[in-house]
Amino acid sequence: MTIVTASAPLDEMSGAPDVRVVAVPAGHPYVQRVTHAAGIELLPDPPVAGAAEGVWWPPVALDPDWIRQHADRADILHVHFGTESFPAGHLTACIDAAHAAGWAVVFTVHDLTHPQLAEQGPYAAQLDELIPRVDALVTLTAGAAAEVHERWGREAVVLPHPAILREGETPSVVAVGEELRIGMHLKDLRPGTDGPTSARTLIAAVERLRDEGHHAVAEIRMHRSVRDHDARDEVRAAVAGHPYAVLVEQGRLPDAALNTALGGLDVCVLPYRFGSHSGWLELCWDLGVPVAVPDVGHFADQHDDDSIARFHPGDVKTLAAALRTLLSGDEAARPGSVARADLIEARRDSRREQDAGTAQAHAALYRRLRSERAS
Repeated sequence: MTIVTASAPLDEMSGAPDVRVVAVPAGHPYVQRVTHAAGIELLPDPPVAGAAEGVWWPPVALDPDWIRQHADRADILHVHFGTESFPAGHLTACIDAAHAAGWAVVFTVHDLTHPQLAEQGPYAAQLDELIPRVDALVTLTAGAAAEVHERWGREAVVLPHPAILREGETPSVVAVGEELRIGMHLKDLRPGTDGPTSARTLIAAVERLRDEGHHAVAEIRMHRSVRDHDARDEVRAAVAGHPYAVLVEQGRLPDAALNTALGGLDVCVLPYRFGSHSGWLELCWDLGVPVAVPDVGHFADQHDDDSIARFHPGDVKTLAAALRTLLSGDEAARPGSVARADLIEARRDSRREQDAGTAQAHAALYRRLRSERAS
């Protein structure tokens, strides 16, 4: 792991920001947390014409004309999400415009395969535009950094994902029951999610656990509005009438309700067929919920503890083994128990220290790059 040490703001006496950052997008909670350091000014997302307040896509700031018009307002362009909105060559033009304006450009490699896209070719081409040309790269795990180096020959700074559970936010207490609740959220059945196979695999794994004497049940959640209606119907058929499985079809839950739903699980299973990193996994970690992750991408690298176990997508045997491991692990605290509450607080304390260091590391990186561009 590459560590960036933070330096003091250049204008400490006045309290004025010494580095101005255009982040794409600025309003995303991840971005706001990693830029929350003294001396860093995060410029707000420019409004999107015709869109509701708070909608940042397609990102207005990721445009060469916008960059040229605002050249004197920033020092750094940091790209996180939203590149898929643009055609080939657009990102190269943005980097060139930023460099002409005197800005350094940073790209955080959240996704090496894009979970929202069925066809990966255009996104892979965008990575080929961005990764060789930007001034610095950041990613979330050592595994992703190794992949970046193998594919493009570049070093990426590894800075972990910040907390998702907000400071002061306490999940509702969920009473401990006899049943072991194994949950899976299919959301809107985006391309990176294999809903039917994941549902059938989970139900079969739960049946194996029950045959071994575990009082396990499968709780599968899915949005009412989905992208793939055929897949939705297959999920419904997989669960229909099963004695140890329930399907909850719902709208997008508010944060507090989502935290309560996740906090009631003994284990959460990620249903992804491809992807790189998972914010959902991070929320589960904050809530003390162990996670079974598919052995694709770099999900298993996000935390180096007993809270994660891997399985092969679609394979009942390896999923059942992962569930056994997580249900018997050192951190298998039951929902609503004192042990689960203690685990949540311990992880909250750990996150405070880690997130402060991550924000300082981003600030130090920005200052170094700005200095190099100015020299």
